[in-house]
Amino acid sequence: MAIDMKAIHDSQRTLVMGVLNITEDSFSDGGLWLAPEAAKAHGEAMMKAGADIIDIGAESTRPGAKRVSEADEKARVLGAVDALIPEGAVLSIDTTRASVALAALEHGAQIINDVSGGQLDRELPHVVADHSDCLYIVQHWRGWLAGAAGNVPDADTSRYEHGVVNDVYDELMRQVDAVLEAGVQAEQVIIDPGLGFSKPGVEHNLPILAALDRFNAAGYPVLIGASRKRFVGSLLAGAGVTEPDMASKDKATAAISALCAEHGVWAVRVHDVAKSRDAVAVGNAWREYANA
Repeated sequence: MAIDMKAIHDSQRTLVMGVLNITEDSFSDGGLWLAPEAAKAHGEAMMKAGADIIDIGAESTRPGAKRVSEADEKARVLGAVDALIPEGAVLSIDTTRASVALAALEHGAQIINDVSGGQLDRELPHVVADHSDCLYIVQHWRGWLAGAAGNVPDADTSRYEHGVVNDVYDELMRQVDAVLEAGVQAEQVIIDPGLGFSKPGVEHNLPILAALDRFNAAGYPVLIGASRKRFVGSLLAGAGVTEPDMASKDKATAAISALCAEHGVWAVRVHDVAKSRDAVAVGNAWREYANA
């Protein structure tokens, strides 16, 4: 049965995107789902817990992470795609490589989640343009984070001359313009302000969350990925929570998910699907009541 991707793009309720990391070194669950059977089981568990979309990533983007080979990334991604598509999954592929995106789309994936927003592999937007039925998440990106592998990182990537909200918004819109020029259609685009990417502190991320209405007003669906990020722990520590652990970060993430739903974001990208599913349900209901 074909999945209506236009309906997903135009969803009037906030969706829940579950994170499936097929990596050795992701900051919260690296190595847990490397085996194909483990990845399949975790993806299915998130679907049963209420995930509308499963986001598959086979290369960590955390600071200090080493790039995996193109062949390894492709093999990991396709193993998960081939396992989950028969289960009726809507799959997002977290990749910056055009070759991985192309292979995943040919195997049935429906969304490409490019954390570089079309900047790292200039062929990736063209792959999306050639698959007009897929969606493309364009994330705000200023380059590799300090300590990351790949290009030499810019030591000043977390400095925002005109304020973090203004600079992130303007830069993200320029990224969108570039992918549109590459042939991607506007109705394929979803935007992500990239919490945590060149935004290490509460002072970078909280203003963006407080400005969700501005990003919504750009006219594209908005994805928010706050789950288990360092600033969430900093928020908790600032509120007096001693040594925030993963469980407390997941609870805080659920609170952010509810607020995002209340503000009408398209989707939240989370590790703990069950907690955010319930939180998003409350946020969606709150928004519907307020707008009635």
